[in-house]
Amino acid sequence: MMKIIKEFKEFAMKGNVIDLAVGVIIGGAFGKIVTSLVNDIIMPPVGAILGSVSFKHLKFYLVDTDTMTEEDLAKAPAIAYGQFINVLLDFLIVAFCIFMLIKVINVLRRKEKKAEEKPAEPTEKECPYCLSQVPIKATRCKHCTSQLEAAQHG
Repeated sequence: MMKIIKEFKEFAMKGNVIDLAVGVIIGGAFGKIVTSLVNDIIMPPVGAILGSVSFKHLKFYLVDTDTMTEEDLAKAPAIAYGQFINVLLDFLIVAFCIFMLIKVINVLRRKEKKAEEKPAEPTEKECPYCLSQVPIKATRCKHCTSQLEAAQHG
């Protein structure tokens, strides 16, 4: 039993598990913000433009509702397409935000990669007599022992 507890502790304390937990918590909070944005800011003006319609309450009832009371109407089977529109907008906004975040991350990675790809300063030069490679600061070739110009860099 102690071995299982020890293994679970090692698993739970790994960096990627903690990162994942933080991501899920931030993602949940971000989802709530987007839901509020859609329900409280975007949909009311859209509903007003479409004739003071609240999308939350748009439903297609599967039974005849002409003789039903408010209480029966709330229990009647219906396709809540207005709520679906709200959820779809939530998804599209979250997906767009994630897309933009990944796009920024990729741009930063490309810049970082370009900085890493810069060629290093040469450490060797070619001997003009035997064409062997010698250290750049060398004044004499180690292969043919020819005298090299000190200022020569390739």
